[in-house]
Amino acid sequence: MKDFELEIVTPTGVAYKGMAVQLSVRAIDGSLSVLAGHIPMITALKEGPCRIYRQEGSPMEAKCSGGVLSVTKEGVRLLCTSFSFL
Repeated sequence: MKDFELEIVTPTGVAYKGMAVQLSVRAIDGSLSVLAGHIPMITALKEGPCRIYRQEGSPMEAKCSGGVLSVTKEGVRLLCTSFSFL
């Protein structure tokens, strides 16, 4: 699978920066997954689980407190109030 640049930022700093093949989050209108080549978009997020899938290894599981997800051709950025890996 193709991968994309993912950056997750909280008020205290960068929680994650690296490559991913999929990001799954809970948007305000339902669950959402982003893959490489996704159309550009911006959406608000609800509190809920977040999964980061990378080329190798198991998915990284985390809890996101809500925020904003931005998808552009340059990469994916998740801005949230708090983000903690489980």
